[in-house]
Amino acid sequence: MSKFVLDFEKPIIELEQKIEEMRRFANSGGVDLSEEIRKLESKVEELKKNIYSNLTRWQKVQIARHPDRPYPLDYIYLMMSDFIELHGDRYFGDDKAMIGGFARFENRTVMVIGTQKGRDTKSNLYRNFGMPHPEGYRKALRLMKLAEKFGKPVITLIDTPGAYPGIGAEERGQAEAIARNLFEMARLEVPIVVVIIGEGASGGALGIGVGDRVLMLEHAWYSVIAPESCSSILWRSWDYKEQAAEQLKLTAQDLIKLGVIDRIVPEPLGGAHRDHKEAARILKEILIEELEELSKIKPKKLVEMRIQKYRKMGFWEE
Repeated sequence: MSKFVLDFEKPIIELEQKIEEMRRFANSGGVDLSEEIRKLESKVEELKKNIYSNLTRWQKVQIARHPDRPYPLDYIYLMMSDFIELHGDRYFGDDKAMIGGFARFENRTVMVIGTQKGRDTKSNLYRNFGMPHPEGYRKALRLMKLAEKFGKPVITLIDTPGAYPGIGAEERGQAEAIARNLFEMARLEVPIVVVIIGEGASGGALGIGVGDRVLMLEHAWYSVIAPESCSSILWRSWDYKEQAAEQLKLTAQDLIKLGVIDRIVPEPLGGAHRDHKEAARILKEILIEELEELSKIKPKKLVEMRIQKYRKMGFWEE
């Protein structure tokens, strides 16, 4: 059970705690409460379905930021084997907010890259809260080029509040590093599958977000700006973040309608933070399907299709 509880999750947690209390009482007192427990469990399932099928956009943003939600390294170790992390951009240094390396995924070798957050204050400082510096994007590009050299597909796992906006990052060319990645990923001659697993904010997400297939977890969000920042710009206050989230249309359900993403990855009932193993199992099955399809397409055709995919975005007919 998650330690961190969102407001709209409290009715579920209260019932689950009651079930646990009844189980302990039944075990210690030798009383048969199986029927009462079964009824409460059924009620919890119904409550979950009702709550998670009627979430607002802001509530989905909150779930995407849940501190117990699985991060890229969690998915890598649950879905893959023989992960060998590679470090450094060969220009400046190693960015701990961007992880990547070769791994064994079912019957193939893949290059997996992701934006990694921390679980507590110490690890968040180490990972820079999942906000990559320019050297992070340059490391990611180096690894993608390495994958292309050996003909291995690329999987990127995105969960970032954005690229780091500090002076040092700007001095080292943050915008150029992201722009370079967009240019190079568009013409990389190996399959690229992008997965937004949590937060997908701004160019920080897009810097490793150009792919043949863009998948998005059911309760993730993906937008040019975070709701709080949008609220701050439009209303000079963060108090309107919920309204901003509604207007941004940043959920997976919104973006599949707009053609920005290609597929929604279902999450376990209650969100990925409640069951890491099941979330990884679902994602793994879908990734296997996508890679199988993409592996049948010749490299030159793959690049052509990728470019056309992104050229179509932003065209509207009234």
